[in-house]
Amino acid sequence: MLRYLTAGESHGRALTVIVEGLPSGLPILASHIEDELARRRLGYGRGPRQRFEQDVVTLVGGVRHGRTLGSPVAIEIQNSEWFRSDKWHAEMSPEPGKTESPLTQPRPGHADLVGMQKYGFTDARDVLERASARETAARVAAGALAKQLLSHLGVGVLSHVTQLGSVRAPANVLPTMSDLQAIDTSEVRCFDAGTEAAMITAIKDAAREGDSLGGIVEAIAYGVPIGLGSHVHWDRKIDALLAQAVMSIQAVKGCEIGDGFEVAGLRGSQAHDPISWDAVNHRYEREGHRSGGTEGGITTGEPLIVRAAMKPLATLNKPTLKTVDVVTKEETVSFKERTDVTAVPALGVIVETMVALVLAAEAQRKFGGDSLSEFVRNATSFRATLES
Repeated sequence: MLRYLTAGESHGRALTVIVEGLPSGLPILASHIEDELARRRLGYGRGPRQRFEQDVVTLVGGVRHGRTLGSPVAIEIQNSEWFRSDKWHAEMSPEPGKTESPLTQPRPGHADLVGMQKYGFTDARDVLERASARETAARVAAGALAKQLLSHLGVGVLSHVTQLGSVRAPANVLPTMSDLQAIDTSEVRCFDAGTEAAMITAIKDAAREGDSLGGIVEAIAYGVPIGLGSHVHWDRKIDALLAQAVMSIQAVKGCEIGDGFEVAGLRGSQAHDPISWDAVNHRYEREGHRSGGTEGGITTGEPLIVRAAMKPLATLNKPTLKTVDVVTKEETVSFKERTDVTAVPALGVIVETMVALVLAAEAQRKFGGDSLSEFVRNATSFRATLES
């Protein structure tokens, strides 16, 4: 089954990811992965690092002549800033030594203090370099492979921003895959042009005050096969797998499948999607999207809808959050590390990634296959059994 492992630090030499379980024969190009990484850097409110940093991808192993071999795929994402700056050569050197500038004022809301306590550190950089959302670049690289695999089943995944700060887009408007280019063109990756302008204004207001903003993104997967997940295994329910994957993203504090929180306040007669039979296409359909494309821990074949809520970033351009110096124990304010005003537009791309990785892993579990042709053949055969 598909699995992956990331390694590397935010300002280190490179991020790496190893993806295991891909079938042989899957077309893979470094340029395709770089395109996905470029989408991750999109969004109004990002810091200067996104403007000058280039994600240079090297396929280290598992790919020959543009196709996977069935062996683990190893990807390296070079950190261009590390190669340009002597500062990071010294700060992040793996050789014995010590820093001249330890960070001892942990940021409230970040992993700094608890990470220092857990691992016995006195310098927050030992924690923040790995806790940084820069790690998600390695996940997006892995997700590019998952999306490529899913595309051979006719599955596509997109995302858009539905809320930024207190500004909300109109509800119950689902963009389709044909809208993805327009969404990526939006400075805040919002599907509604009127709301986009209000979101940009909110970012400008927060930036003037040195503050940060959170928000909500929605990811939608189309063409998902029926039957991914399980109703008989608690740890293989598709909802649970998606929630764990999305909640693992840095700064995400909430996850919703379909209208999960809204239906909690409705009566049962209003909360569920009626089932009908499409005699033309020979398939069952749900009349609505309240369940978000899952029932009983299994995909229904309807659009899969996942929402993620990101808290405002813990690093502020004007540090005002009270903290304690871990050396002197004196009250102070948290240190300033280069940061974004908001990373919500980028969050959507990362949520797409995590959804794609979960769906690809479960598709591999269900359909198997050592080669891409076998994988697709097995899925096609299963789908044929449902058209009766």
